Amino acid sequence: MRRILPALAVTALLAAACAAPSGTDEAAPADTSSASGETDAGDDAGTSSDTAIRTESVGCEDGEFFWEVDGCEPATSIDLDRLLAGGPPPDGIPPIDDPVFESIADASEWLEDESPVMVVDVDDDVRAYPLAILTWHEIVNDVVGGVPLLVTYCPLCNSALVFERIVDTPDGEVELDFGTSGRLYQSNLVMYDRQYRNLWTQFEGEGIIGERFLGTELTRIPAWLFGFGELRELHPDAQMLSRDTGHNRDYGRNPYTAYDQEGRAPFLFDGELDQRFSAMARLVGLADGDDAVAVLLEQLAEERTVEVALGDEALVVLWAPGQASALDTAAIDQGRDVGQTAAFVAELDGEPVELRPGDVDGRFVDQLSGSTFDLRGRALDGPLEGEQLEAVTHDDTFWFVWVAFKPDTEVVGG
Repeated sequence: MRRILPALAVTALLAAACAAPSGTDEAAPADTSSASGETDAGDDAGTSSDTAIRTESVGCEDGEFFWEVDGCEPATSIDLDRLLAGGPPPDGIPPIDDPVFESIADASEWLEDESPVMVVDVDDDVRAYPLAILTWHEIVNDVVGGVPLLVTYCPLCNSALVFERIVDTPDGEVELDFGTSGRLYQSNLVMYDRQYRNLWTQFEGEGIIGERFLGTELTRIPAWLFGFGELRELHPDAQMLSRDTGHNRDYGRNPYTAYDQEGRAPFLFDGELDQRFSAMARLVGLADGDDAVAVLLEQLAEERTVEVALGDEALVVLWAPGQASALDTAAIDQGRDVGQTAAFVAELDGEPVELRPGDVDGRFVDQLSGSTFDLRGRALDGPLEGEQLEAVTHDDTFWFVWVAFKPDTEVVGG
């Protein structure tokens, strides 16, 4: 097992998928003008004021955005001065509320093998959401395997996360559906629930503004970012989100061209950048409560399997080539290959599993049993054939946002 090191650049940027002008339904990128210059973590830029953090709202009503109500002082767990307008108004980046799906065969007519897709599997109901579509909508309110799910993608953080939409309250369970608020926190998408208009961070699925759900955390569901070709091999019967969304968008075009290139700075990031690594250094992040581990993608791509400890649990993180960056070139399908990742508990029935890269990309061999596993953690042959490793939630994201939300993270590959 690799030793985990304790962990503790700014050029202004770039584009956001803004709401269309009145009377149209065509999204257009925001002003892409930029300035350059290095900023140390201790510089004044990015510091925030001492706005009070409140546990109770004053002068606010359910069903209203707090910034639209005169005299409203909402309950909040963050400094409101750090909640920044990203450009579009609420739902200016429109969520998909009635998703339409198509077959793998139909999707093959417009997707390439390297096209990045977000994959969700609930009780063998496998759905895939192309980033060519999610980049323009960011939220899908869906039901998968009978479970109401919130499928989210924040392009500014490359964070693809899925949550249950059922929330426990003192009055019983509540099913929520979500929209985009038009606000950013730590450069991350801030969502709102339509029932009470509380605000939530996408990166942690936590209620941050609004008394009703302040501090509430949505339940995470594992999800994967794969290339379409890998998905087609792993799940030939998967249902693909269709471009039939009810909106007119240039699906497949990247409005964030060159956003993830070395030397870029995150868009509207209000905070000090931890400069031990490039802000846009890609990583796989894993967290459980206060425990957090980041595996730098450069190291993972070199070794293809990295074992880490998260709390008392042994995990294995996998990488294989085959997925284009959605944030690189103007055409999402043509982005450079950033690979595909997955993370699992490194044991089966109480016995350890030691995965190493196989002879074929996307296949991994257990050194103890000789069985071969795929990127979904399924044993394809050998003594363990038919068994499946337990998937753990993981984040394919950037250093700047991971360390902002997980400041006490440990790092592999630094």
